[in-house]
Formats: sequence, structure tokens, C-alpha cells
Amino acid sequence: MPFKLGVLGIDHGHIFGMLTNMKAQGCTCDAYWTDGAAVTEDKFTKTFPELTKVADHRAILDDADIDMVLISAVPADRAALAIQAMEAGKDVMVDKPGCTTLEQLEAIKECQARTGRIWSVNFSERFEVRATTKASELVSQGAIGRVIQVVTLAPHKQNLKTRPDWYFQRERYGGILTDIGSHQVDQFLHFTGSTDVTVAAAHVENTTRPEYPGFQDYGEMTLHGDGGHGYMRLDWFTPDGLPTWGDGRLFLLGTEGTIECRKYTDIGQPHRTDNLFLVNGTENTYIDCRDVDLPYFPRLAADVQDRTETACPQAHTFLTMEVCIKAQMKAEENV
Repeated sequence: MPFKLGVLGIDHGHIFGMLTNMKAQGCTCDAYWTDGAAVTEDKFTKTFPELTKVADHRAILDDADIDMVLISAVPADRAALAIQAMEAGKDVMVDKPGCTTLEQLEAIKECQARTGRIWSVNFSERFEVRATTKASELVSQGAIGRVIQVVTLAPHKQNLKTRPDWYFQRERYGGILTDIGSHQVDQFLHFTGSTDVTVAAAHVENTTRPEYPGFQDYGEMTLHGDGGHGYMRLDWFTPDGLPTWGDGRLFLLGTEGTIECRKYTDIGQPHRTDNLFLVNGTENTYIDCRDVDLPYFPRLAADVQDRTETACPQAHTFLTMEVCIKAQMKAEENV
């Protein structure tokens, strides 16, 4: 059964994937709210002309027909909006990072437990990437044995002319390890199955943009989990010659093989997304993943109706945000 959505905040472009993919499940949406000017708004209104902008976000929270709220506001504002939505009886899908401080996370956890609503963070580097979905299938089938290490590389283009002011304000975007790093921690936990994690090392810096003192253009973290190990590098140094916004990579080391995902392009080749390379005891192969189905959105739609946790366990989402925020805090202690 399709259900109705509302949108609170369109400050990050991830809202396009969030709304498009949920509408593909049959969901409807006719209203959005955003706090002030958003750089995405012209494109958003052209992409979704059927949506009407409301002046007060309470109009969406008070709409009894809305079952789920999608939130892509400025990162520091997402927790408060999610709590309001859950208290209004709505399930929530929020853009990453779902929150920016441990205090916000504790408030979200308390509200979720009290209301029984869904608080799902759209970790799009896993949920919207077909190569990563295929890697999950292969790992679950035992193609590389037990995953003992996850390495992620997450380079981005700066595109400074298109960035709003909050992108450069540490307290607003949460820091590079909290923000982009939440994608990486999600993948680490997912592939290793870790539920107890230590941040062994973490580092952030502003290497090239002294005019933006709150900006962090490089970050890294090393994680030790009870299910495996991880190293994640994040940066804003992708050169303009790359035909996409970043050359994101995922490397899985297993006891019986390896997987590499070249998610968004393959350098030196014709531009093609969703590339996977598998090596194990019997195979040395390339897999084109562009036709792989993405399960997160149909599962989340089912979870809203069935009150289940098939899209992503709630405990996993909480732990992802806890680990990346703690990594950010550790890195800033070392600055």
C-alpha cells in the first residue's frame, strides 16, 4: 500500500535520491518546507513541480495523512526536526549525517524508544550504489569468506561556487568524519558485522582553505571492531578532470578472497558506474552491477507499513552515528 510523505529541509542534494526512490515505491508527496533559501530549491521545484512549499514546518507535522517525513536540512538541524516528526507520529528517513553530536544522538534514541517510530539514515553510498549492493550479496553468499578488513576511499570535488555557507561552518555540518564519514562507518559495520568498535586513530585537517577556518578537506580514521578492522580516508581533492564528483572505492579483504568496488567511475576507461572486481579461490572476474536492484527503499516502505526492521536495523543506525561522531571528537582532540 502506498503512503504519503512530507519533506522537511532540502539543503543537501541527497533529497533528490531520497524522494525519487520513495516515490518509485508508490509513495506520494505534495508538500515541502525548508528553512530559508536552499541552493537546491530551483532544481527541486523543477524536478518535483507537484510539491507545494509550506511556510511553517508544523503544517507537515500536523498532517495526519503523512506517515513518513524525509529530512535533508542542514546537518546540525536534522536531529531536532526528526524528534519533532517522531513525536508527531511520523517515521523518519534523514539524510546523512543523521545528527552531529552525541547529545543529539541520545535525544534521538530516547525519542525513538518512547515513540516506536522508525529513524532511518539514508547512507546513500551503500543504499543507492548498486556495486555495493552486489558486494553485500557476494559476501552473504560466502564468496570471499569472512570479511576481516574494510577500506573505503571517499574523495569529493569541492565545487566551492555551488556550496552554501553552512558547508564551511564546523558546527553546522558536523565535521568531515561525522558527515562524509558516516557513509564509511556504515559500510564498515555492515560488512564486518561489528557491534563493538574502538576508534584506534582519527585525524582531520584544513589543508588548502585557510579562508574557511571551519572547513575540513581531509580526514581519516582507523577502526578496530569485534568483527573486523577498517581504514577510511575522506577528502575534497578530486580534480576537475574526473567525469564525476568523486572516485569512491570500497575494498573488502576476506579470509578467502577480495572485492573492490569502483563505485562512480573507472579511471582511464570510458565513464561507467558500479564496477565490481572479485578475486577468490576459483574466480578472477569483473562484474557490471548497473542492473542490480537496490533493496533499501522497498524494504523501508515495507517497514513503515509492517513495523519491521528489514531495511536497516535501528541499532546499526545508532551505532554508525555514535562511531563517526566519536572519531570526529578524537580527531579534533589531536588537532
